[in-house]
Amino acid sequence: MAIRNGELFLKQQVDSILPQLGLHDELVCSDDSSTDSSLKILESYSDNRIKIIHSSTKNNHVKNFEQALSYCTGDFIFLSDQDDVWESNKVKLVKPQLQFYDLVMTDCSLIDENNHELALSIFKLQKSKSGLIKNLVKNTYMGCCMAFTRKVLEKAIPFPRHLKAHDQWIGLIAEKYFNVYFLPRPLVKYRKHKNNFTQTGKKSR
Repeated sequence: MAIRNGELFLKQQVDSILPQLGLHDELVCSDDSSTDSSLKILESYSDNRIKIIHSSTKNNHVKNFEQALSYCTGDFIFLSDQDDVWESNKVKLVKPQLQFYDLVMTDCSLIDENNHELALSIFKLQKSKSGLIKNLVKNTYMGCCMAFTRKVLEKAIPFPRHLKAHDQWIGLIAEKYFNVYFLPRPLVKYRKHKNNFTQTGKKSR
């Protein structure tokens, strides 16, 4: 089976996540009618912790995330976008913080399609910090960098109709009803390429 870039990125992503999961954890993957070999790659792991959901939506990443979240059963939820890569100590550093905060937003570095580093800190590029009004006016919540408790999940779903940014919505819910922490450690390698849904990584003017 020939592996194209998108499928290679998926494998790198899964390989960075699975070693950090416990025996009773789960990796929920929602497939929105993919036409490549992504499903075959996921199935090739033969790992019972991988839960594959076939989404009823297509070309709607917000609805796809909502469906994936509705199948999560754990007390702590970590989001992962498309083909990003977790640093090996991500769960080890974030999970203890979830004993004190309901949502933890970590920093991340930026990489390109060839894994070349573009920037060391999205926090610095985006001037990321907590604050309800601040993130309502200019969102600095990124899904791939977020982890939160089940309390936040249950308050955030179902999503409002016509929602454009699931990560901003979850972040604002946590800001309004719970407590959040911006952890200044780059624990994700965020892949920036032409197929990304967001424009994250562009410097603020």
